Parts: sequence; C-alpha cells; structure tokens
Amino acid sequence: MDLQSLLLVVDDDPDLRKLISSFLSEHGYRVETAEDAVQMRRAMDAMRPDLIILDVMMPGEDGLSAARRLASERGPALIMLSALGSDTDRIIGLEVGADDYLAKPCNPRELLARVRAVLRRRQQAAGAASGHLYEFAGWHLDAVRRDLRDPNGTYISLSDGEFSLLRTFVEHPQRVLSRDQLLDHARGRDAEVFDRAIDSQISRLRRKINERTRSELIRTVRNEGYMLLPAVTRL
Repeated sequence: MDLQSLLLVVDDDPDLRKLISSFLSEHGYRVETAEDAVQMRRAMDAMRPDLIILDVMMPGEDGLSAARRLASERGPALIMLSALGSDTDRIIGLEVGADDYLAKPCNPRELLARVRAVLRRRQQAAGAASGHLYEFAGWHLDAVRRDLRDPNGTYISLSDGEFSLLRTFVEHPQRVLSRDQLLDHARGRDAEVFDRAIDSQISRLRRKINERTRSELIRTVRNEGYMLLPAVTRL
C-alpha cells in the first residue's frame, strides 16, 4: 500500500475535519479537506484524490447525491460517514456507490483500517484487471477500463459494486457463488457489507443486463447463491 495516497475529507463539521485529517496525516497520508460538495468539486478539479471520506448529512448537496454523481463519473474510492447508522442507511450508502460506510461517531483507528482496506482492494482490483478482456453471450467486459458493452456495442454504466460483482462472476463462470464468496471476492473480508446489499446490487446488475437481452445470464440458485450461466472467454 502506498502511504502517499491522497485523501479528501468532506464534512461540514470543522472540528471533525481537523480530527480526521490530522489523524490520517500522522499515519502517512496526504490529506485535503472540504466543507461541502461544492468545495469537494473544486478540490477534485485541482487534484485527483485516491479516496474521499464523505459525510452524508451536509448543507446544500447531501452526501448521497454527491456519491451517486461520483459513482456515475467513476470517481475515486469512497467511504461514507453518517450519524445514520442503521442497516438500511448503510445499504443505501453502498448501493449509491460507496466502497464502505461508517456510522458516526467512529473510532479514528477503525476509519484508518477501513481506508487501508478500501485502497488495498482498489489496488488489487487494478492489478488483477490489468490486460483482462472478457466475452460472454455477446457481451464484452474490459476490466481495465471498467467498460461493459452489450451485444450491440452499447456502453452500460456500472457502479463500483456492480462492476466488482460482474468481474467476480466472469472470473468464476458457470459456478454457484454463495453470498459469502461474493462478499470475499468482490469487496474483501475487511468491508462490513450485508447480504441484503449483495442481493440488491445483483438485482440492479441483472436488471441492467436484462434490459439489453432476453436470455437469462445471472441465475438465482435457491438457498445457495448466484451463477453466471454463459461460458466466458478471456480475450
């Protein structure tokens, strides 16, 4: 892991911004701060952070809206912080594209561990994806560019979670994968992700694919998990 990774802390609480940025700086990271989504965008225009730590409840554009936009732009890794800590709130955060979600108040050491885990997964995914092109049932996935094309060549936008799941499926085709296996492969053992988040992301991924084809590609295997049905060719 590169401890020179650049982190951007976005929170409207100045004391919390200072606490988080100081702690992470003490552990070797370069850290910039912003108080809202507008300042976040300005900071991103001036630099490219490797990871953003984003508060959910902010004045102006809230964190969930900002997270959706970042996911649509294939932005940097994202950890969301929120005083809303229920399972449902966490699932929503993951569904909009966050790599991880922590409830406030959080232990700075736990946040540091999550930062390390998310950056490590991103680096591992980039290394594993290098040079990998996959074809299945006429679909093409470029795991370097994170680019999915349907049989007509139309680009299909995927969130980070959806891409991670699809990459796991094409790397293990025609095999039943349990939720635990999908969690391990797609997000890593360090992430606190719930089964319902996996179910929801698979449902969204399957819906995007089904809109473009009439054949079933991802099957639910009752009481066991999910399986990518077509054979996969690595190009």
